[in-house]
Amino acid sequence: MIITILYYLLVAATAGLIIWNIFKTKKWQEEALYVIVLIPFLLRLLRLK
Repeated sequence: MIITILYYLLVAATAGLIIWNIFKTKKWQEEALYVIVLIPFLLRLLRLK
């Protein structure tokens, strides 16, 4: 149970960093890449596969 909680905290932190980078970048190509990378993290946070 504790490992599951730690896993979701790690996924949430990583997703937060990716979202931070989306707002920080100026190039739309990098924003698109970050969104593509962010999708699996959001699906895991929502417990969808």
